[in-house]
Amino acid sequence: MGTNLVIRGDEWLSSVPLHLQLFQALEFKAPKYAHIAPIMKEDNGAKRKLSKRKDPEAAVSYYAEQGIPADAVDEYLLNIANSNFEQWRRQNQDKKIDEFELQINKMSVSGALFDMVKLLDISKRVISKYTKEQVYNETLTWAKKYDKELQELLQKDEEYAMQILGIERGNVKPRRDIAKWSDVKENIIYMYDNEFFKNKEPYEFQKINQKDEIKQIIEKYINKYYNSEDSKEIWFNKIKDLAEECGYAREVKEYKQNPEKYKGHIGDVSTVIRICLTKRANTPDMYEIMQVLRKRICYKKIRICKYRGIKMEYNVGDIVRTKKTHPCGSKLWEIMRVGVDFKLKCKGCGHIIILERPKALKIITKKIEEKEK
Repeated sequence: MGTNLVIRGDEWLSSVPLHLQLFQALEFKAPKYAHIAPIMKEDNGAKRKLSKRKDPEAAVSYYAEQGIPADAVDEYLLNIANSNFEQWRRQNQDKKIDEFELQINKMSVSGALFDMVKLLDISKRVISKYTKEQVYNETLTWAKKYDKELQELLQKDEEYAMQILGIERGNVKPRRDIAKWSDVKENIIYMYDNEFFKNKEPYEFQKINQKDEIKQIIEKYINKYYNSEDSKEIWFNKIKDLAEECGYAREVKEYKQNPEKYKGHIGDVSTVIRICLTKRANTPDMYEIMQVLRKRICYKKIRICKYRGIKMEYNVGDIVRTKKTHPCGSKLWEIMRVGVDFKLKCKGCGHIIILERPKALKIITKKIEEKEK
């Protein structure tokens, strides 16, 4: 027999004497045996063996359907197989895993716990090292089988898709927002005009959420500061100038040192522009996004942002202004209740009305006073 090493689950440990006797009786040279603990899974606070019958993640097909690269799965399995692999990877970031020496004595005797969050985190790092061509080809291969809409987007304009996937790729700190190929569509859909403009949902602004303030920032940026020909350094300095002109600190540290002096900081201002362009508060590098979108689309997106609905957060106690004047002559109302409907109390005469949420949001034009939290 050519087999000299048998690696199997520790449930076979009790069978070793019998197997050795069989080899001895047949006058074969017995192989060496290594018994390893199975991968475990947490289930309702208890640990159990990862099951092929119960757990979809025990099947190879699960990772194919999710679009998790085989490279990432290999990295993760080595990570839980040998306790020293993680340190080896930090010291050898560009080496192939074939160069790592797997040691049985470094395996967990109690069984490693399967951790999907850890796997996806490793997958993000693995994908971050791929070239845009690799990401495009791998995503397209996956999409042909599992997502026809994504396939059409990628094939409609291959060069443009490559530009999108190339954003923040190849840098010292590359983007890590893609953990699996099924994440790609959600992370690039806002870069396609037709898909972006079909989305009629209101813009969900963050710290700066007053309509007048948002419009002021947008108008100043478009009319005074935006130039598609600017280098990244000039572009960023202009964002700082815009922030300063609107009463915000040029640097976050300036704001932290003297928060009473400013409305906020440059990050708050740049977030307004980012949300106008993408409807997202978190995206890869905004300058690179704007370069890929090109001047005409940037202008169009930012201008449309001025006129579409801005999602505001309302709380009980806030004072708001409505479009129409109440018969008593007041336009100011106090919010008494928020939820599926709004309960509003007129500040002029005390009259109370109850409106369905969509109608209330339609008639409210501005938040005048926010209740102290």
